[in-house]
Amino acid sequence: MIRKTKIFLEMIKFEHTIFALPFAYVGSILGAVTEQQRLPTWAECGWILLAMIGARSAAMGLNRLIDKAIDKRNPRTAMRALPAGLLKSGEVAVFVLASLALLVWAASELNPLSVKLLPIAVFMLVFYSYTKRFTWLCHVVLGLTVGLAPLAGWVAVTGQVTFPAVVLYLACSLWTAGFDVIYACQDVEFDRKEGLYSIPARFGIAKGLLLARLFHTLTAIGFAWLLLLTDLSWWYMAGIVVSIGLLVYEHRLVKPNDLSKLNAAFFTMNGVLSTVVFAFTFIDQVVVKSW
Repeated sequence: MIRKTKIFLEMIKFEHTIFALPFAYVGSILGAVTEQQRLPTWAECGWILLAMIGARSAAMGLNRLIDKAIDKRNPRTAMRALPAGLLKSGEVAVFVLASLALLVWAASELNPLSVKLLPIAVFMLVFYSYTKRFTWLCHVVLGLTVGLAPLAGWVAVTGQVTFPAVVLYLACSLWTAGFDVIYACQDVEFDRKEGLYSIPARFGIAKGLLLARLFHTLTAIGFAWLLLLTDLSWWYMAGIVVSIGLLVYEHRLVKPNDLSKLNAAFFTMNGVLSTVVFAFTFIDQVVVKSW
């Protein structure tokens, strides 16, 4: 049982939850303070955590099921649990259904709008895994899916979608799209051979990295714009300056002719960035204000 659990956690890359979870809490804090002049309750934080675990687990499980045949042909992914035979498709399907049930349960404990928006979220979780079969904009679709994390956190505590929430959503979406373009650079030859779509496969690695920089430039603008739309102060701005520095460093690690540091750019830098944005938002809106 312990071995099987470890395989499932490896399959869904549970440790990568740190990419989106901090932004879910950024959305919940900003939403509660901006719209209701309060902080999220402990109960809301707990249900948001469970919803995020359910959503991300379902998304990764679905992605592994949908891409099983492709992963088996790709030397980089051939040893993943499904193509390697460590898990059966039926087991993963049950896992996905259980994860979706957890998401529905958590959303129902938050507010009616969270439940009403669930079909959109579930559609995005399924749809994005298919997009690389027909469009190089697959990175943007993934971004719009992962970007639902801060928007969902906002909706969870306010029961509404407002303009600042949309700005946060788009900024997070562009951040995700940018680092997914970088990640896709390692599969250019395989994608072209298989007829799969990605920005690096379509335009080349050099142009792909330029587009990733554009996405991340727009991300920085979006994060900074929130200063004008909310009650955030210089503490948050300090965090954004640090985050911009991390993005610059991330792009310095990856070059068109040298992808040897791609994993550091993808996993380490983005995990640190989301944590930094959350930490400085927390200091700004919770610690300094001393609610």
